[in-house]
Amino acid sequence: EKYVLGEKSRWKPYIDVLPEIDEVNPTFTWSDEDLSFLEGSPVVAATQSMQMKLKREYDALLGGEGALCDKYPDLFPREHFTYENWVWAFTMLFSRAIRLRNMRQGETLAMVPYADLINHSAFSGAYVDAREVGDWLFKTGGEEVILYADRGYRKMEQVYISYGPKSNADLLLLYGFALERNPFNSVDVTVSIKPRTKADVSEDSDATDADIDPLAEEKIAFVEGAGRKTIVDFPCYADRYPTEMIEYLRLMQMTPEDTRGRPLADFDYSRTISAANEAAALSSVVDAVKRQLNKYPTTEEEDATIIKDKGLFRLLNYKQRMAIRHRRNEKRLLKRTIAALEKQIRRKGLDAEDLQRAGGSTLGEVLPGDEKFGGKQKTALEDRLEKM
Repeated sequence: EKYVLGEKSRWKPYIDVLPEIDEVNPTFTWSDEDLSFLEGSPVVAATQSMQMKLKREYDALLGGEGALCDKYPDLFPREHFTYENWVWAFTMLFSRAIRLRNMRQGETLAMVPYADLINHSAFSGAYVDAREVGDWLFKTGGEEVILYADRGYRKMEQVYISYGPKSNADLLLLYGFALERNPFNSVDVTVSIKPRTKADVSEDSDATDADIDPLAEEKIAFVEGAGRKTIVDFPCYADRYPTEMIEYLRLMQMTPEDTRGRPLADFDYSRTISAANEAAALSSVVDAVKRQLNKYPTTEEEDATIIKDKGLFRLLNYKQRMAIRHRRNEKRLLKRTIAALEKQIRRKGLDAEDLQRAGGSTLGEVLPGDEKFGGKQKTALEDRLEKM
């Protein structure tokens, strides 16, 4: 429509108001130099993955050997169906398409003029959707797109909608912006605890038999059976982490002193297994978050100094300034996560020495402070009923 039909396109008035790539600036369109300002951030890996996906799909459908540009050059002339134009089209799709859930034909992704001008707020309950034209009794058979407001608005007051519970990394990747106040903001942290089998240790000249995890094979089988891997990315928030993360780590930190010969499947990883196991699991989260922090080439304080130096900051382009603000906010979030975890470890008394292991009990353990959050130990009857 834009590059081939041009003036003849019925959608020309709409296409004319669509922005160019540099007016949107999603990270998958950034140069390597601009992207280097995000070094250490999980956004870089997500961006590179998106770039490879777009190139792979373009080659398969249009530009590659034997693709549409080769087969039908009159319909798909290469001078118009370029990779650059493909990226522009996906920039429009990612940043402006709206999911209409109530179409008669089912859920549809659509480009909706005017509706795609509405900005995002994480705190808005307003949304856009489709409905049949007419009143509650008489329908005309047509359909229309409606903005459902979450409250009364004054004349000339800006209306926001929510693009969904997206982190700043998601917003930056797809929409080219990030929010200072985002209740859904998170940073992906890689948790990698591969239990060392006898084969692993035999291949490592620096390892000894003491490094072998006696439960390694059983753990790997358990995790694979649940559709997981031994290297997993979890989102960490400012003061919390996913329950799936701690359940995964409770499993990975199990020892023979916890199981006493029982199979790993007998234990309920949604509960505290033992004080020693919980201490190891929470400490693993702290270590993983600290590893993520160490990936950044600059500190939060150094980023803050750059931002405060208005003369220096203005010398950077928009994307570089956005990158510095984003990486600084990621570091602040990770630091708050560490502080919250360390406080939790102290509150539960998990910083003590010689903590107890489960000793084969599958009833779980209630630690100091857990009672406030509804935590209680299973009874033997409950345990037997769950296994029936």
